[in-house]
Amino acid sequence: MKRLVLLGGGHSHVEVLRRFGAAPLPGTELVLASPYLESPYSGMLPGWIAGHYTRDDCHIDLLLLTRYARCRFVRSACSRLDPNARVVSCADGTTLPYDVVSVDTGAASAARGIPGAAEHALPVKPVEDFIPRWDEMRERVARGQGPRHILMVGGGAAGVEVLLAMQHHLHQVAPASRIEFALAVDTDTILPGHNRRVRRIFTRVLEQRGVTLHLGRAVERVEAGAVLLAGGGRIEADAIVWATGPSAPSWPKAAGLATDEHGFIRVDGRLQSVSHPQVFASGDIAGIDGHPRPKSGVYAVRAGPPLSTNLRRALTGERLVAWNPQKDALALISTGDRRAVASRARLALEGKWVWRWKDWIDRRFVERYRIP
Repeated sequence: MKRLVLLGGGHSHVEVLRRFGAAPLPGTELVLASPYLESPYSGMLPGWIAGHYTRDDCHIDLLLLTRYARCRFVRSACSRLDPNARVVSCADGTTLPYDVVSVDTGAASAARGIPGAAEHALPVKPVEDFIPRWDEMRERVARGQGPRHILMVGGGAAGVEVLLAMQHHLHQVAPASRIEFALAVDTDTILPGHNRRVRRIFTRVLEQRGVTLHLGRAVERVEAGAVLLAGGGRIEADAIVWATGPSAPSWPKAAGLATDEHGFIRVDGRLQSVSHPQVFASGDIAGIDGHPRPKSGVYAVRAGPPLSTNLRRALTGERLVAWNPQKDALALISTGDRRAVASRARLALEGKWVWRWKDWIDRRFVERYRIP
């Protein structure tokens, strides 16, 4: 009996579980280790924040999915990996020897590298930790006890989309609250990974919604009620939300796995570790040699099928297959209300119909994992 250990219930691993459930591999034991019972779909998170979705709409039940895949579930996070002994150590003391291990745990927030951010900021990642804290904030706002000045740090798609979603919902639950919103970006423009037309659309939307933009201002330190900027200056805020991008956990490098300059697990086009062939990785925690891609949920979703294929082949001793992720992925970015913008290469389209398109794609993805 061989054992495949899956670390994390991310977008790639839910597809691995679905495929192994549909076509079990004889002589193989599956184990999923995750501290969470559900897997939130990141594409629907802004819609949930805005109030367009219920929690059930945008979460995948990992317990049901593991039962379908005949997979053992360990509710704990990986604390240590020994790739030479082929053993995973979990935070609850569980040890999991493995023949093949796959990592899809996502990544932490880059806020942890900023002094004071851990104490005074609300990171969007990991999403599982953000959700209950956002619930608490919107309940306080509804009671008239919430913040009056909210600052989003990070002007990528996640930062802009989450800010607009928060603004939309809080104005719905407390229309008289007059909450002021601001966005701090360390670049000269918002959405630096998107084309000029998309940036113009969102600049217009933010200005129309009364969001104050602080461009080219990197945050150096966070304290209670304010952020301090590099080069001097400060921005006052009752609530500071952080969405500057992912940060790698420390354990992959401590395990001796090959990592890139940012600490993410280096894998080749087969999603296999370049230093330890029994280790695979996907999603935000992985960096694919020769194929640098944004840390985006769309690539984690698309990595699910090739990862599943190669895990099966690694267990049976077959030759692995290479995956070449596309360079330009379609991004559908919502504007808080039931409108969205489609962005890909030079493409920029906006409107209610883009939201309906996005809604159809997102719901179809989650529905795929609702196992009867």
